[in-house]
Amino acid sequence: MPRPAKGARMGGSPAHERLILANLATALFEHGRITTTEARAKRLKPVAERLVQISKKGDLHARRRVLAVIRNKDVVHHLFAEIGPRYENRDGGYTRIIKVGPRKGDNAPMAVIELVEALDAARAAEAVAKRAAKEAARAEAATAAAAAPVVEEAPEETVVDDVVDSAEEVAAVEEVEALEAEAASSDEATAEAEAAEEAAAE
Repeated sequence: MPRPAKGARMGGSPAHERLILANLATALFEHGRITTTEARAKRLKPVAERLVQISKKGDLHARRRVLAVIRNKDVVHHLFAEIGPRYENRDGGYTRIIKVGPRKGDNAPMAVIELVEALDAARAAEAVAKRAAKEAARAEAATAAAAAPVVEEAPEETVVDDVVDSAEEVAAVEEVEALEAEAASSDEATAEAEAAEEAAAE
């Protein structure tokens, strides 16, 4: 059962609180959704989900455990015959709480607590596949982290090396170097011609 909350209990005594939660759970299983205060909905959620979890077993002992909380046999039969089998593919999260704003009279925060829809086999298989993919990704990350020291040494060696150029880039660089060499040789030839002209003029 859920851990007891600190502070004041609902009602005047622990027995009164148990009865309040039992009556709320009975109404929830009977109608599928109820409107109550936010505090009561939060306290009811773990109790109701525990009862649904017990009802999924479906044996006599489970039925007697639920009957110890919910005294209405019709509601217990509905819980075991319809609600429990509906959630055979779901491993928890049978209820949902939706906040609906304050109550008109005393401004108490209100909420709707309801049973969620059934999880069909296709969605259950999809959830299992997603979970398996996540676990595989975690395993790969763990193996990558274990092999990380070996991977860290490789970039230190490749940092010194230049980036490997493609064949077109290499050809372009060679062409530019050839043009620069021609320009330098032509500059040297003009400088020699000017020097020869100056020498002849003297």
